Amino acid sequence: MTTVNTPSATSGSSATTPGSPGTPGRLGSFGPVGLVLAGGVSVQFGGALAVTLMPRAGALGVVTLRLVAAAVVLLLFCRPRLRGHSRADWGTVVAFGIALGGMNSLFYEAVARIPLGPAVTLEVLGPLALSVVSSRRLVNVVWAALALGGVFLLGGGGFSGVDPVGVGFALGAGVLWAAYIVFSARTGRRFPQADGLALAMTVAALLVLPLGIASSGDRLLDPTTLGLGAAVAVLSSVLPYTLELLALRNLPAATFAILMSLDPALAATAGFLILGQALSAPEIAAIALVIAASIGAVRTQVGRSKAPVLDA
Repeated sequence: MTTVNTPSATSGSSATTPGSPGTPGRLGSFGPVGLVLAGGVSVQFGGALAVTLMPRAGALGVVTLRLVAAAVVLLLFCRPRLRGHSRADWGTVVAFGIALGGMNSLFYEAVARIPLGPAVTLEVLGPLALSVVSSRRLVNVVWAALALGGVFLLGGGGFSGVDPVGVGFALGAGVLWAAYIVFSARTGRRFPQADGLALAMTVAALLVLPLGIASSGDRLLDPTTLGLGAAVAVLSSVLPYTLELLALRNLPAATFAILMSLDPALAATAGFLILGQALSAPEIAAIALVIAASIGAVRTQVGRSKAPVLDA
């Protein structure tokens, strides 16, 4: 059983900061929801840029540039303290970093083999499964089922003819995405601001760096490639992960996981608005389903936050 749904859990560094567990935010649950949605939009632009970078650096090369640049930016801005943390704190950060590095590596290996839409659709199954496991209310299972139906509909109702290796990578990325949600929430409770994220990103970068060097070599040192990699890092890692970490301090894992089902819908909308890709009737229906599920999850959480607390 996950502890993500218990925002009263605290550590020595999270007692009195605004928006930290135990301190209600002024905007209630809609504040964290806005952070998650902003992060999703940023990821879509970063993902589009990453696709143009793959011919230059390869899948693992792109992941390496993204994580290393993100780690450098976060370390410079956050300057996290290395002392004063417990063994449990460091264990959480290391697990968070492993999830970050593995999730990104597997996902980019997936999109190198299968189209982006099916890859995102399969990856989202991880957070959706987490929403069912971590939920304590039957209504959240309903929202998860609704979102799951929309995700499959957006994927064309099936994945026949898709490279099975790519499918395996995407499903593996989904499992690690669920782990990312859990450890991001725990890290946010144990470390102030985005300090934990900066440390976890450093762990992820150090784990992936040898693979990227072995895969792409001196192609990673090309100035244009470095510049594009830095932009991908800011759009796809620094901004969204920071926003999500802050959101997860007050947003239950079940609600957050269902909100993640909006990613395929955001990708389809971005394709229509930016790339001129027309949406079919099933795709429009799928977007409507996942948005309805997300709204339902948010309304459920808002209702819980407004409900009176009765003493036993």
